[in-house]
Amino acid sequence: MNPRTNSFYHSSARFCVVASLLICPSLFLFAQDRAAAPSRAAAVLDSMPHAKRIAEVALSPDGSQVAYIVDEKITVTPAGGGSSHAIAVEGNLPLRDLAWSADSKSIAFIADLPGDVPAAQVWTAGADGSNPAKHAELKGYAQAPRFSPDGSKLALLFIEGMPRVAGPLQPMTPLAGVIDQKIFEQRITTINLSTDRLTQVTPADVYVYEYDWTPDGQAWAVTAAHGNGDANWWVAHLYLVNAQTGEMRDIYKPKLQLADPRVSLDGKNVAFIEGLMSDEGSTGGDIYIVPITGGVARNLTPNVKASPYALAWAAPDHLVFAQDIDGNFGFASVSSKGSPVQPLWKGEELAHPAGAAWTSKFVADGEVTTAIVREAANTAPEVWAGSIGKWKQLTTVNAEVKPAWGEMHNVHWMSGTTRIQGWLMLPKDFATGKEYPLIVSVHGGPSAACVSQWGERNMGPVSAMGYFALCPNPRGSYGQGEAFTQGNVKDFGGGDYRDIMAGVDAMAKQYPIDTSRIGIRGHSYGGYMAMWAETQTQRFAAAVAGAGLSDWLSYYGLNDIDEWMVPFFGASVYDDPAVYAKSDPMHFVKAVKTPTLILVGDRDGEVPMEQSVEWWHALATLHVPTKLVVYPDEGHMFIKPADARDYTLRSLEWFEEWFGKAP
Repeated sequence: MNPRTNSFYHSSARFCVVASLLICPSLFLFAQDRAAAPSRAAAVLDSMPHAKRIAEVALSPDGSQVAYIVDEKITVTPAGGGSSHAIAVEGNLPLRDLAWSADSKSIAFIADLPGDVPAAQVWTAGADGSNPAKHAELKGYAQAPRFSPDGSKLALLFIEGMPRVAGPLQPMTPLAGVIDQKIFEQRITTINLSTDRLTQVTPADVYVYEYDWTPDGQAWAVTAAHGNGDANWWVAHLYLVNAQTGEMRDIYKPKLQLADPRVSLDGKNVAFIEGLMSDEGSTGGDIYIVPITGGVARNLTPNVKASPYALAWAAPDHLVFAQDIDGNFGFASVSSKGSPVQPLWKGEELAHPAGAAWTSKFVADGEVTTAIVREAANTAPEVWAGSIGKWKQLTTVNAEVKPAWGEMHNVHWMSGTTRIQGWLMLPKDFATGKEYPLIVSVHGGPSAACVSQWGERNMGPVSAMGYFALCPNPRGSYGQGEAFTQGNVKDFGGGDYRDIMAGVDAMAKQYPIDTSRIGIRGHSYGGYMAMWAETQTQRFAAAVAGAGLSDWLSYYGLNDIDEWMVPFFGASVYDDPAVYAKSDPMHFVKAVKTPTLILVGDRDGEVPMEQSVEWWHALATLHVPTKLVVYPDEGHMFIKPADARDYTLRSLEWFEEWFGKAP
């Protein structure tokens, strides 16, 4: 139910019409109180360092140059280090989605135009920043440009007339009038770079999610589905598409979800990742390969105790991939001929190829070179490049940024016979001989993972408040292999809940934790788990449920992505209500005693606002201390910085308030 994250809110409202007497005045009064007496939590948030985010990084095909995006601006630098230069366009527009040409001489990218509805320009420029050229101006949402192998065309994904940014995490368009289920399909569109002629190639009734050119430039391997793009990613197939006619050949129907299709360098095979995935963009599973003409797919990574999430061909018969592995990140390689996986590197750092156009390249002595963004809880992100495990730092955009929180520990514990991993951040200025509160942060997904990520965006503020912060990776998470990820199928709130509570017990035995002041929080699946946990135990002094799921029956009929539920529950809620009911917080709501803060965006399509309203109404009726805050014009991922800050601030203040009332 949300991407790979362990942040307070989900990595990016007009409710006042309905509830002006209930919600909006409370927001106003809260602001008045805060202005009169700023809280300790506000001071902590104001003291947080702010690292610059590196949105994308891409290695040129010849391995000589690295392009990256910081503050919506493109910079190109030599992969071996040296002077860099910027690429800009007229109007100083925000830039995204960069891609290299096969000859490493040009870069394509998208420039977003201002306005309430998506509109963008498509540009190319020389790698040295020379000859910038605008090739198209599009009304609608555009993304993922890719040069054809001969450099004569650009392909991109385009939704003509789309009234919002694409994707289920974004604020949904409110329903109004007669609902005709109008569907905006994302199509592969080509631009002839000599004439700037625009051609929509794939059929008008098919939504294309990802694609990759064949080496001869005559076709694409794509993941696609008919119908609603937000919902049907979970039932997408792998197709081979003729780049001239748009004719589609279905070459593989997955058992679960698939992502990241990559055509081999000889054009004979397509590699992809297949597994149980709860969100488009939150990728994990096993690596498969299938002939480009169709046939039997082979699993190249069976039983690997990790979760591959991005891959690239480094040779005609050799793949390099990035993976979540026991809470860490790693790189490994595998032959398409079926040899065992070869580990290349593993570390705490979040060392990831940020961007869909990831490339890797074999260099001397069989080493593989990559460009990555590298960060950890106490190390701000920077761009690195070079042979895997021997990278050289290329940027210093966050050189002056220092952490303002405690140490991060990779921790393990047993839940029955199952070994569970998680991350524990110590309180800032931790000292022995003193007990501290603990906040359990449950990640979204559930197919996702807590990682050691720059602390400002996840557990840092909790540590700076003087609390322990535990982010567990219970069964259902990435990092331990596909069998572990599938460990909560038909068992939401069962084994995963026990794993989390076993972690609380284990940490309380190993660290000086005040067991009367333990809280739980989460967003999306994490919000569901906060709601579920308080129906199962009264050990928590306070809870924060962000975009939580409270009632499976009503949720099934309200959300925009209902196809995700069948792989996890085996049937729809209408066909097997019992499997949902046993994991339904509302069935057990009368057991709740925990003070609960509920936060949600009013245009959330993944976990609609009504789920939070139901939970708030139930707790208020049962006289459980509760507060509901609805954020105008926000979706599942908060996109307004002020709202994201308010979400975090209210969460910290809620825990501080109820920890202060603990016995």
